[in-house]
Amino acid sequence: MKILISNDDGIGAPGILLLEEISKKFADDIYVFAPNVNMSGSGHSLTLKTPLRMKEHDSRHFSVNGTPTDSVVMALRYLLKDKPDFVFSGINFDANLADDVTYSGTIAAVIEACLFDIPAVAFSQKMSKDGTINWDVAKTYAPVVLKVIIDNYKFNKGVFLNVNFPACEVSEVKGIKITSQGSRAIDDHVIQFTDPRGDPYFWIGAADYRHDESNKDLKTDLGAVHSHYVSITPMTIDLTAKEEIKVLSELFS
Repeated sequence: MKILISNDDGIGAPGILLLEEISKKFADDIYVFAPNVNMSGSGHSLTLKTPLRMKEHDSRHFSVNGTPTDSVVMALRYLLKDKPDFVFSGINFDANLADDVTYSGTIAAVIEACLFDIPAVAFSQKMSKDGTINWDVAKTYAPVVLKVIIDNYKFNKGVFLNVNFPACEVSEVKGIKITSQGSRAIDDHVIQFTDPRGDPYFWIGAADYRHDESNKDLKTDLGAVHSHYVSITPMTIDLTAKEEIKVLSELFS
């Protein structure tokens, strides 16, 4: 079995190293192709106006000065002669829940795999409020999730899985929940500063909403992870609001 691994935190991030280690339990034909620097928040974007430069670290590890989407495209269109059986992305440093998935480069890598009709799974490990991460949860539960998926799950076209691990001790994990994508109020803000020349510059804010754990609805990814469950959310690249087709068709008939 052949596996392609990518991420958005960069080729040397601890999460991608852990994901490769875990993947070796299931396959010996593994390739890693990822951005050469952290590209978090890049979404499903391609580099179109500057050239891409690929670096070969060894015969199985490659990086590119681009996005996670670029990495998967380069791997599938240029590097690999045959399609992999799976594409895995992550393990991301912090969760990708609810609205976050629209910004996520981790998710973008598996979206691109879907476009190539390749089964794909994104993995993310929620960090604690103090900014630290306990990788033991992902290390313990990612193999459990992967064994079931690889052995028993048939991916429909255009479907990928978004897996999030809670921020807690392994002993505190309550189990695995199949969830829907949650929703939360985006309370981010733009912060203005002044540089030494007196000119303004800006940062998109600290995203404090990501640490609000008041949602405990176990049917959603947010509630499940906040309640110390591993969340698995089946998602699709088809963004059509199918329930609106009839309404609009009647209006424009």
